[in-house]
Amino acid sequence: MKRELEGYVFFKDAKFHPGRIYIENGKIKSVEEIPEVSLSPDESKQYIIPGLVDVHSHGCFGHDTCDADPDGLREMIKFEESRGITSYCPTTMTFHEDKLTKVVEVVKEVAKETKTIKGIYLEGPFISREKCGAQNPEFIMKADAKMVRRLNKASGNLCKVVAIAPETEGALDFIKELSGEIVCSIAHTTSDYDTAVKAIKNGAKEITHLYNALPVYSHRNPGVIGAAMDDENIKVELIADGVHVHPAVVRNTFRYFGADRIMLISDSMEATGMPNGKYSLGGQDVYVEGRLATLKDKTIAGSASTLYDVMVEAIKMGVSKEDAIVSATRTPAKQIGIFDKVGSIEKGKDADLLVVDKDFNLKEVVISR
Repeated sequence: MKRELEGYVFFKDAKFHPGRIYIENGKIKSVEEIPEVSLSPDESKQYIIPGLVDVHSHGCFGHDTCDADPDGLREMIKFEESRGITSYCPTTMTFHEDKLTKVVEVVKEVAKETKTIKGIYLEGPFISREKCGAQNPEFIMKADAKMVRRLNKASGNLCKVVAIAPETEGALDFIKELSGEIVCSIAHTTSDYDTAVKAIKNGAKEITHLYNALPVYSHRNPGVIGAAMDDENIKVELIADGVHVHPAVVRNTFRYFGADRIMLISDSMEATGMPNGKYSLGGQDVYVEGRLATLKDKTIAGSASTLYDVMVEAIKMGVSKEDAIVSATRTPAKQIGIFDKVGSIEKGKDADLLVVDKDFNLKEVVISR
């Protein structure tokens, strides 16, 4: 199958230029800049960006990764694709190993049918009880590298990220042992600055949902956030949904870290794409109204936004459209090792593309399969 697309293309220099994309057999055959005057009136109103890469999402459309339901996961993937997410990492919650094994086996099964699933994100169970957030404290356990290896084997080596609180028993050794096999992300933690620095020196490469379920950054106690600021190799996840992080903090986070270190994520749960009401996350009841999802005690419990919603919201907050796109495509793709296939519009990559208008209303999703 062959196709041509023309419009303002988001080139690999992270800027829009009038361009033409040739697609053949699901791949980008070539990308070329063209004279602006050659665009038709319709083409001059459309912008073409890479398909989005959501590395941290628990569920959507009435389904959750931890349901371990193949049909439910298939429905999740269809919904995500319809909203422009063409690379997706189903994300687990804190559960016991038997449950998690069933979950990753289901992801492995469905991943054989779709290229959209690019990996699995293990959020817990190696986290702090004091900062468990919407994670179920009943299943929290100490760091266990052998368990992660068993889960990864059961998943067909799909596990890309594991979240861990570095101050917990055995965590620093866990990070050191696994850092060459999986991205270790500091998460749900009471860690101080010094412990976070040790975790980074041991191989931690990421901070899970920056500001959320972490100690507050202050001038005398910089904590995990300060440690991340000090190391240019650390990537940070950010939920810019208008609920989790104040717009001023979102803008200043982009000023400090830059788009090449920020991964926009949805952290979405099963209520995403559904009406307001009562839902579930990690075996706990969640109450959703608009974009706000909370436990009964008002603890924020994931989001009810897609990554596309988050990207657009970041732009509305004052983040440049170019930075928002990079943080929803290139940066996460690089972090989980799939940038050779997706994350930018370049010759030889998968033809995962989104056509949007100047206001970032999604007009078309082009998927390489």
